[in-house]
Amino acid sequence: MNPPLKVLIHGASGRMGRALLRLCNEEASGLVAVAAVAGSAPRDPLVPGFSSDALDRVPGFDVAIDFSLAEGFDAILALCVQRKAALVSGTTGLTDGQWAALDAAAVDIPLVWASNFSLGVSVLHALVARAASLLPEWDCDIIEAHHSHKRDAPSGTALTLGASAAGSGANPRYASIRAGDIVGEHWVQFTGLGERIELVHRASSRDIFARGALHAARRLHGRAPRRYRFEDLL
Repeated sequence: MNPPLKVLIHGASGRMGRALLRLCNEEASGLVAVAAVAGSAPRDPLVPGFSSDALDRVPGFDVAIDFSLAEGFDAILALCVQRKAALVSGTTGLTDGQWAALDAAAVDIPLVWASNFSLGVSVLHALVARAASLLPEWDCDIIEAHHSHKRDAPSGTALTLGASAAGSGANPRYASIRAGDIVGEHWVQFTGLGERIELVHRASSRDIFARGALHAARRLHGRAPRRYRFEDLL
C-alpha cells in the first residue's frame, strides 16, 4: 500500500478549510493533513496549526490545497515553488499579477486553479458552451447566490461560466445575491422571443467542493509541471 499523500490546508479556518480538514483525515481518503494554515494558527486536535506568517515553519508536504483570500495567495504559491510541491487552489479575486505568477509557477510545479471543484459545475460549463453556440442571438444572463459573508461578486464560478458562454458567442450579463448561508447556486439563462432555457446548479453541501479538491490533489501529485484544468484531473 502506498503511503498517504501529505497535504497542507491553506485557509484552514474558513468554511472550505474546515471541510477539507474533516474529510482529508477520513480513513479511506488516502490523504493526511500535516499542516493547517490560517491568519491565526488553527486549533485542531489532529493537525498541527500554523499562522500565515509562519509558513516557512510548516513540515514537508506533497500538495497544498488553498482556499484562502487573494491577500494570502502569493505566499502559498511561493512556498509550493520553493518546496517543489503541487498546488490545488480555489482562491478567487486574484489580480492580473497573481495570474501571471500562477502561470510562471507552472513551469516548475504541477498546479490547478478552478473557481469550482464540483463535478456538476464542470458538466454545466460544457452545457453552457453548447447552448451559447446554438443560440447566438439570445440574451445570456448568469445569476449566482452565495452566503452573506462571501466577498467577491460575481463569484469566480459565475465568471468562468460566463467565459464558457462568451467563448461560444454569447454576451453574458451577471447578477449576484448574498444572503444567509447559501452554499452556492448558479443559473445560466438563455432568453429568446417567447421562450427561455435555464441551466441550474445548486450545491447543498460544501463537501462536494472539498471532495473535488481532494480528488484533484490525489490526481495532481506526481504529474509533470504544468497548469492543469480541473477537467484534466477527473
